[in-house]
Amino acid sequence: MRQILLFAALAASLALLSGFALSRAKEDKAEDMTGKAAYQKISAEEAYEMMSSQEVVVVDVRTREEYDGGHIENAVLVPNESIGSEMPEALPDKEATLLVYCRSGRRSKDAAQKLLALGYQSVYDFGGVIDWPYELVKER
Repeated sequence: MRQILLFAALAASLALLSGFALSRAKEDKAEDMTGKAAYQKISAEEAYEMMSSQEVVVVDVRTREEYDGGHIENAVLVPNESIGSEMPEALPDKEATLLVYCRSGRRSKDAAQKLLALGYQSVYDFGGVIDWPYELVKER
């Protein structure tokens, strides 16, 4: 009887451990899959710091009219509507670090996802220019 109880306890422990191991393996796989195809959401302050300390391409995905009304210095205009199934001409380097913004954050999220789907490797979304506390450049 004692051997049966010992065997049952051992079997239960083994089942519990293997279940945990399988669960963890599924979590790791999900993290790997999302890590490969996910842009990073950052704050305006983090984006500003990146612009100041490393080589990045700032991508404005608003319309030409919005861009002309005020944009971040050195930003490249690539309207969200123009991002399709082909690489935008203004963004020839898929290895470049892209910092994407729009007016409020909705289009930048959409554009960041599309750019990742096109094969860009390092895409950061810092939301909308309405939350940008720094100076903007206006076209005359």
